[in-house]
Amino acid sequence: MYKHILVPVSFDEGRDAAGAIAVARLLAGDKGRITILHVLEQIPSYAISYMPQEYLTESRIAIEKELSDMAGEMPNAKGVVVDGHSGRTILDWADDNDVDCIVIASHRPGMQNLLLGSTATQVVRHAKCAVHVIR
Repeated sequence: MYKHILVPVSFDEGRDAAGAIAVARLLAGDKGRITILHVLEQIPSYAISYMPQEYLTESRIAIEKELSDMAGEMPNAKGVVVDGHSGRTILDWADDNDVDCIVIASHRPGMQNLLLGSTATQVVRHAKCAVHVIR
């Protein structure tokens, strides 16, 4: 069993974290901790000027509530929201917080993902801990 499992989640349409969370629960056992992490990508300055001023604040509050609800269904779990670039931020957070396993959901890659790489691909290639990819 793992001591600290990180489950990065995305709220993009068509993404479902339920499978990754279920696997994390099994791998954590009764004593392992689970952190459900969402990375808020930075909106380019040229685009942010077209959005209502309260958009970022309200988005963050809604995401924090959703993560809290997800974590509240499990013992030893918490939700965390951080800012940054998804792949790099997940890896850095795992390194800084003694994560020994990452459970990440991945969609089926298309040609675009094969050429550009996805967040899951970056995490698998560069993580210093075990990584389980769920489809």
